[in-house]
Amino acid sequence: MTESPWEYAPAPESRDIANLKPSYRMFVDGEFTDGGGEPLKSINPATEEVLAEVGSADESDVDTAVRAARRAFEQTWSRMPGTERAKYLFRIARLIQERGRELAVLETLDNGKPIKESRDADIPTAAAHFFHHAGWADKLAYAGYGPDPRPLGVAGQVIPWNFPLLMLAWKIAPALACGNTVVLKPAETTPLSALVFAEICQQAGLPPGVVNIVPGAGDVGAALVAHPGVDKVAFTGSTEVGKQIQRTVAGTGKKLTLELGGKAANIVFDDAPLDQAVEGIVNGIFFNQGHVCCAGSRLLVQESIAEELLEKLRARVRTLRVGDPLDKNTDVGAINSAEQLAKITELADSGDVEGARRWTSPCPLPERGFFFSPTVFSDVQQSMRIAREEIFGPVLSVLTFRTPAEAIAKANNTPYGLSAGIWSEKGSRILWAAQQLRAGVVWANTFNRFDPTAPFGGYQESGFGREGGRAGLEAYLDV
Repeated sequence: MTESPWEYAPAPESRDIANLKPSYRMFVDGEFTDGGGEPLKSINPATEEVLAEVGSADESDVDTAVRAARRAFEQTWSRMPGTERAKYLFRIARLIQERGRELAVLETLDNGKPIKESRDADIPTAAAHFFHHAGWADKLAYAGYGPDPRPLGVAGQVIPWNFPLLMLAWKIAPALACGNTVVLKPAETTPLSALVFAEICQQAGLPPGVVNIVPGAGDVGAALVAHPGVDKVAFTGSTEVGKQIQRTVAGTGKKLTLELGGKAANIVFDDAPLDQAVEGIVNGIFFNQGHVCCAGSRLLVQESIAEELLEKLRARVRTLRVGDPLDKNTDVGAINSAEQLAKITELADSGDVEGARRWTSPCPLPERGFFFSPTVFSDVQQSMRIAREEIFGPVLSVLTFRTPAEAIAKANNTPYGLSAGIWSEKGSRILWAAQQLRAGVVWANTFNRFDPTAPFGGYQESGFGREGGRAGLEAYLDV
């Protein structure tokens, strides 16, 4: 007798908790105000419904925001003792915690990621970054950058759509702790949590102009990056846009940090704990629908264990639940936009054309919304597009190797270098491989572990500069 599969009862979170408004406005000089740009419509990727209309900035609004940030920097924020700046950051951190459930639901509605990821990862880690940097605000003289490190001035920051509030925290928390003021442009498809964060800034009593939020498309980001009143540019996003930004700021004297794309290698050696490795592989590529710059999208498996590992991996991926992101049981939510879904589909189809062996989870997909089934390609060659290009979706490419040296050669055969993973029971092998890998972050027997005390950043075409930890302070200090 065969047993029927055990089904989870639906466990939906209430969307009413998000306190959605019909419209949102940009935040400049401590006030919400109308923007001069064409309004944006924020779409729920799980249902394709319009969530809200968002006022967009134009070039003159960017100028107004930068001038407000300059006034706040010169008259208030840079003159404030670090102990006082820290109080504001602590307040912001606590308010993020207090409004955590609201922010988690809002993030899931706007982005499409599962509520359990927004609730358990994004929002707590965003608060943790403000707590951590609040602690640094009065200790900058002891950070190793000289006895009296000074802030840079106005920071222009552009963030992506995959972790909207978390990327905001990565950018704003160190900037404020170091005495800088901020003009931030959220992603075009996910502006809502940034504008609710502006409400939090008001609640915390943050002085006007210290934080400014200017929603809009790429033209708004370009205007912000090019503005002569900006002293520091921080960008997280695609390598292509990162190169454009680097050309724009070349010769201007602006300080620049870039966290760009990736094609991370997750290496499993023959002595690895396979069940543990499978969990790490699944987390590395299917967390947040694969919308992760450091996703372990290339799995390199030692040839002698490849079949056993693939069998275990497919069995595990079969159990992933794809569907309503607001359901607490959902493992893989919606793709953020129709444009991103089309890109994922096109690259996955290229794997079929080029001869890779495709396996797709048999999970049912919702009839509406932007969804893509978790997919694993085996028999992948290094020349294939799915092994070279960043897919930014729930698609894993599996390659094999025979010797450790071959594993390192294949792992480093990429223009990127954001992250990597190593799975082995031998500490000496892990340390040897970590030293050989050209990647900014290397995880051992785990994947996707983040902490505000640890620096994160790329190498090669994955960018430069670090965010988080003591090392991340340097990007916002004149040293």
